[in-house]
Amino acid sequence: MYDYIDGKLAFKGPTYIVIDVGGIGYHINISLNTYSVLGDKERCKIYTWLHIKEDAHTIYGFADEGERKLFLHLISVSGIGPTTARMMLSSMSPAEIQQAIVSANVAVIQKIKGIGAKSAQRIILELQDKLKKDGIESLISMPIHNTIKDEALSALVMLGFGKQIAEKALDNVIKKAEGSLTVEQMIKEALKNL
Repeated sequence: MYDYIDGKLAFKGPTYIVIDVGGIGYHINISLNTYSVLGDKERCKIYTWLHIKEDAHTIYGFADEGERKLFLHLISVSGIGPTTARMMLSSMSPAEIQQAIVSANVAVIQKIKGIGAKSAQRIILELQDKLKKDGIESLISMPIHNTIKDEALSALVMLGFGKQIAEKALDNVIKKAEGSLTVEQMIKEALKNL
């Protein structure tokens, strides 16, 4: 529902922040990773995910899109809820978690409070292939000034295609293109090759 919230940082604690946007304070749960990235900023942009339950609507916030993407991967695993995923992101950096999953390092994942041997193995089993396919670059935010190819690549990755496969398809489209293409044309042509 909310992609990000940008505003004045009214309160910052290790577990949550309050962002003032037009006189409304949004209570946003964060990880220690996001807490440390925020530093002493007075204004911030937080990428969000809204968790709706019968008794509560909870907003989780992330310093960048990469952390949010990893969080969403983690909560897709059976038995891992938003609280556990936030605990994982508070215990290790997103890059360290991804590396541990890709290299099937059960011991490292098990060190996180609340994660036992079975949960660690389930996380690795369900996410290893996805994270290998995405690559470590998936945790790095796309540049603000994207080229048309970058925007098309970002769209294809969001649609679920692996970054390397999508990039090859776009390179083929660019080679065959006569003249310049719009983002939409580039995506449509690449989809024909995927």
